[in-house]
Amino acid sequence: MVRVDTYTSNPLKQCSLDELRRRTSAKWRVHPGDVLPLWIAEMDVPLAEPVVEALRAAVGAGDTGYAMGEGYFEALDSFAGERWGWRVDAERAAIVPDVMAGVVEVLKLITSPGDAVVVNSPVYPPFYQFVSHMDRRVVEAPLDEEGRLDLDALAAAFRTATAGPAPSAGTPAPGRRAAYLLCSPHNPTGTVHTADELAAVTGLADEWGVRVVADEIHAPLVLTGARHVPYLSLPGTERAFSLMSASKAWNLAGLKAAVAVAGSESAAELKLMPEEVSHGPSHLGVIGHVAGLQHGTGWLDALLAGLDENRQLLAELLRQHLPDVRYRQHQGTFLAWLDCRALGLDDPAAAFLERGRVALVPGPAFGTGGEGFVRLNTATSPEILEEAVRRMASAV
Repeated sequence: MVRVDTYTSNPLKQCSLDELRRRTSAKWRVHPGDVLPLWIAEMDVPLAEPVVEALRAAVGAGDTGYAMGEGYFEALDSFAGERWGWRVDAERAAIVPDVMAGVVEVLKLITSPGDAVVVNSPVYPPFYQFVSHMDRRVVEAPLDEEGRLDLDALAAAFRTATAGPAPSAGTPAPGRRAAYLLCSPHNPTGTVHTADELAAVTGLADEWGVRVVADEIHAPLVLTGARHVPYLSLPGTERAFSLMSASKAWNLAGLKAAVAVAGSESAAELKLMPEEVSHGPSHLGVIGHVAGLQHGTGWLDALLAGLDENRQLLAELLRQHLPDVRYRQHQGTFLAWLDCRALGLDDPAAAFLERGRVALVPGPAFGTGGEGFVRLNTATSPEILEEAVRRMASAV
């Protein structure tokens, strides 16, 4: 029996740098040992105890077979109902290996090779990579200067996406189907879209016949002052899809599992997803994710408080040591989007790495609007965050 989590300590203050350097994940192995790695979206935290207990019990019982999704649907439904007042209907849900694999499978259902997929740049780099590898066209709808959805840019992108490319000689005209891959909350800016903004998206999507696929992997990670609105909770989203996972909120990227949810008019399409897709999730991943959603909310709330403290600490550190770097405090995720254009560096991320020994993600990887920016992961201890900013300042 997994006990209910009543955790209150800040998880971000539990792991020393020496302990973290013994980890073997990508965050701690891509760069040399003298580099502070604040790049990839892994958190420097211990696992929530209910997750540890559930995984330990499964391994001890030899329960390491193939995954089933039903428990995940129920856990997500309960969590979403309590946090957002929205319910997940298991009849309109499917287990998928992870969020991006689920995005790909959903896009295969609603678009064809050559069709367009609209994204809000700057945005999570795998959006470009996976869409391009599917032989779909990426159409950018850049965010505005405040990092929010630009509805005029989105309408223009929908117009371009549904117009389609000119057909080659001797080939039929393209179907002109199009999809919109919505990042909510937004990575890398940390913007949390409002209900009004999402309602406007719904209206534009309906007007242009664009299918919306929402990546909501960071949904549980919304900080004080903002509220996540599940896209499918809005009227007019019946033909849309959402991809959700507990992986980011409970630091379970290595335990693969996610859920695809269809709007009421898209359920039949979701059932066309190949059965073998459900073979991809990790059974231990499902067990760990379910334990977090059902029993790890105390740990999550303590984490959110720590992330809130860290975003305020980062703002103060930048004011002290790098006043020319602009930082609009993120509302969601644990990712900070730093405007380094005033530093006059050709490649800020390269300078911070080479001269400061701090690894960040370079802005251009996120598409249009990323030049001169870097993304910094704030999900670490205050001590590491302080040392990182001091090193960054020494690099310039």
